[in-house]
Amino acid sequence: MAITAAMVKELRDMTGAGMSDCKKALTDTDGDMDGAVEWLKKHGLSKAEKKAGRIAAEGIVCVCLSDDAKNASIVEVNSETDFVAKNEKFQTFVGSVAKQALATSATDIDSFLAEPWIEDSSVTVDENLKSMIATIGENMNIRRFEKVSEADGVIVSYIHAGGKIGVLVKAKTSASADQVSECLKNVAMQVAAMNPKYLSTDDVSEDYKKKELAILVEQAKNDPKNASKPDDIIEKMVTGRLNKELKEVCLNEQVYVKAENKETVGQYVASVAKEIGSDITLTGFVRYETGEGLEKKEEDFAAEVAAQIG
Repeated sequence: MAITAAMVKELRDMTGAGMSDCKKALTDTDGDMDGAVEWLKKHGLSKAEKKAGRIAAEGIVCVCLSDDAKNASIVEVNSETDFVAKNEKFQTFVGSVAKQALATSATDIDSFLAEPWIEDSSVTVDENLKSMIATIGENMNIRRFEKVSEADGVIVSYIHAGGKIGVLVKAKTSASADQVSECLKNVAMQVAAMNPKYLSTDDVSEDYKKKELAILVEQAKNDPKNASKPDDIIEKMVTGRLNKELKEVCLNEQVYVKAENKETVGQYVASVAKEIGSDITLTGFVRYETGEGLEKKEEDFAAEVAAQIG
């Protein structure tokens, strides 16, 4: 019996299994829909849909760089448990997702998921993901990706704690990648540790400044020592504090954590540039932390055991 695309789609809608698995199931059962459903169950491939509602807030961040270090991608792929995040099969899959992200023309996650899978163009990224969910037995989610380019310089990466945090740092430079790699790796470690929000104070949005200033003004007003001071005086008082806080969230102005003195990251980069006799200008960074902003499942093992006994 000829297996049609409509039959494959119907079976996929029923089971949540990947397109290629549905086609194989229908082929092996000569187009018998009920038999194909049973086939998928026996092969453990009809589980993805059932797992889709479960919280996936663990996982890893992975990066992929081009050979010339001028293009790079970073991705976060989530799993339900840290145990699966450490699984070699899962990590290999995430590495392939990073390669896909480096090659993609997609600008959003939906378009990315709809693309042909880089290792098997007969299925989409989403279909391959669902096949992985069925194989591994946990819900998984390709949460986000970003591409970074620096035609006039170099990009370096840093992965912390086995993928808990991933960082890309790019810089414009006429030096070779070998000459600046240690410097930029140190900067990437700074980004991982200190989590800056901006490259420099020049990049801070006016909205961010206004919000932070309003918070500081309110805090000052609530201090009994300032009860008699007018608003314009209080605002002048806290402006210096705001400028200090802005330096703490801007990479170039942050105190370089590996420095023995109080030099900033910008000063450290300038000192390396002088040492090697070349220019180095930081032009951007990306920092992903696994599960940031996601609701995490609260485990209560005592309650779970009690429920099973009861």
